[in-house]
Amino acid sequence: MKAVAAVALVAALAGCGADHVYAPDEAVQRAAYVSDEPPSITLFTVQRRYDGSGGHSAIMINGSQRVIYDPAGTWHHPSMPERNDLHYGITPRMKAFYIDYHARASWDVLEQTVPVSREVADLAIRRAIEEGSSPKGFCGAYVASILRGVPGFESIPATMAPMAISRAFARLPGAVMVRHQDSDSDDNKPLLAAQAAQN
Repeated sequence: MKAVAAVALVAALAGCGADHVYAPDEAVQRAAYVSDEPPSITLFTVQRRYDGSGGHSAIMINGSQRVIYDPAGTWHHPSMPERNDLHYGITPRMKAFYIDYHARASWDVLEQTVPVSREVADLAIRRAIEEGSSPKGFCGAYVASILRGVPGFESIPATMAPMAISRAFARLPGAVMVRHQDSDSDDNKPLLAAQAAQN
């Protein structure tokens, strides 16, 4: 976390500050969603189709509740409270909305999942809470920092590169991957309004 803090300080000095959104307790408690799926940590990587480069990293954690840590992300939904890049209430519908927003004509979404214990998943949630919001462009560094501090994920490199994280994640025991593709327009901003209307 110290390395990320140093990077964040440099970014802040350069005028690249983090967004600080902090939903009230009652909203977070009301939105909490408990999945009946086994505990797991899922890495989402947005990958450019034409050259295979990575554009964004985020993690979905399924523990005592299911959340998405989306550092420096642009997706949001009125039914999902957010606290410093951590989104609560990840129902199957909201997970699908999240993937649909990111998968478009020029970008695929890699969904890589590793099974973990409930204790490990909840530790990852606590680390996401502690890590806080990321400056723009530092999603990979913040995701890597969280994962590296969780048992079983120590091999994740300290990097800002989404694809480097994805490749290391793929080597973890039990990792499975699904690639999501879509032909939606690269201008995905109108999709936020459409999704918001589907409460």
